[in-house]
Amino acid sequence: MALEINVANFEAEIVSAKVPALVDFWAPWCGPCKAIAPIIDEVSTEMAGKAVVGKINVDNNQELAMRYGVQAIPTIIIFKNGVPVDRLVGTTTKDEIIRRLEAQQ
Repeated sequence: MALEINVANFEAEIVSAKVPALVDFWAPWCGPCKAIAPIIDEVSTEMAGKAVVGKINVDNNQELAMRYGVQAIPTIIIFKNGVPVDRLVGTTTKDEIIRRLEAQQ
């Protein structure tokens, strides 16, 4: 299951992560976000120990969405050493997400 990320735990969970970190920026009213949610949870399970996988509700964390230039959702940003290194906008496949995440290891 993906971690619920917010302003309070973003630094500890994502920026300070010792492994690549994936963040799914989403909202409860977003249809494509709902469609990709099970994929994000599967990636979280499959990449356990190799990557941190989290979700940020943009309605509740607008500051983080603005900080990282999220203009459409879902947006997935992959961080390495606390720095954004890759971005996917819109829906995508689990294989593509895992491929991009593994490229950062």
